Amino acid sequence: MEQWEFGRMVRRWRDRVVPEDIGVPVGRRRRATGLRREELAALAGISADYLTRLEQGRATAPSAQVVESLARALRLADTERDLLHQLAGHAAPGPGVVPSRVTASVQRLLDRLANNPVVVYDASWTLVLANAPYDALMGDTTTWRGLERNAVWRNLTRRPSRVVHTPREQAEHEARLVADLRLTASRYPADRSLQRLITDLAAAPRFPELWEAEAPPPLPDPSKRKVVDHPAVGRLTLDCDTLLVAVDDLRITLYSAEPNTADAERLALAIVLGTQALVE
Repeated sequence: MEQWEFGRMVRRWRDRVVPEDIGVPVGRRRRATGLRREELAALAGISADYLTRLEQGRATAPSAQVVESLARALRLADTERDLLHQLAGHAAPGPGVVPSRVTASVQRLLDRLANNPVVVYDASWTLVLANAPYDALMGDTTTWRGLERNAVWRNLTRRPSRVVHTPREQAEHEARLVADLRLTASRYPADRSLQRLITDLAAAPRFPELWEAEAPPPLPDPSKRKVVDHPAVGRLTLDCDTLLVAVDDLRITLYSAEPNTADAERLALAIVLGTQALVE
C-alpha cells in the first residue's frame, strides 16, 4: 500500500511544479501543466522508465538516494520530504549521513545563477544536480547512474571529459579529490552509503595509494581557470569558482567568462546550442 501511495504522491507533486520556476524550458506546444515524467526523471537523475514504474507502484523499495533526488527535483518542503522517505520505507536522513539536501535558501542562490553553468556535489563528490547550461557546456549528465555520478570515480577511471588537463594537473586534481573524500569519511563514519562508495573506489586506479598517503595535498584554490574543449565552439578558458556551503556540506561550482571577450561569446554560444533543442 505504501509503495502505491509513494507513486501517487510523486505524481501529485509532479503535477503541481511550475516548469518555469525550476528552469525547465517550455515550448509553444506544451500541454502538461506540471513537469513531464521525462523532465522529472532527468532532474532526479533516474530513467523515465523507472519513474513510470515508481508512479504506477510496479517498482518497490527505491533507494534513499533516489528518494532524496526526487524530493529535491520536486522542491518538496521538509515535511513532504520526510513523508516521501517514510512511504519508501526509509527514515529521513539524519546528522550522521552525508547530506545531499538543497535547502530553499541554497536553491534561491542557484536560481539566481540559472544562466551560468553550475554543478553541485555533496561531500562525497557525488553529483547532486547540474543545470542546463552546465550540461550544454560539459556534456549531458542526466544519463549518469551509480558510480558515474561520482567525480572521484570519473576522474580516477578517466571518463570522457571536456576539461583539458595536463598529466600533472590531472594527477594533482585526483589527489585533491581523494584527500577531500578522506576528510569526508572522517566526518561521517556511520554513513553506510559512503562506506560502500569507498569500497567500490578501491578498485579504481591510484585510489589505494592516494587513500593511504600520509599527508593530504593542499585543498584547491577556490578560484581557478579551466580550459574546456567544446565540440561545437572549440576551446575556451573560463573562471571556475567553487563555493562551499558549510552547514549543508555541499560544493557548488560555477563557470563564467570575463565579459566582452571571445571566451564569453563562445560560452554563450555553447549554452544556446546545448539548450535550444529542449524548447523545440
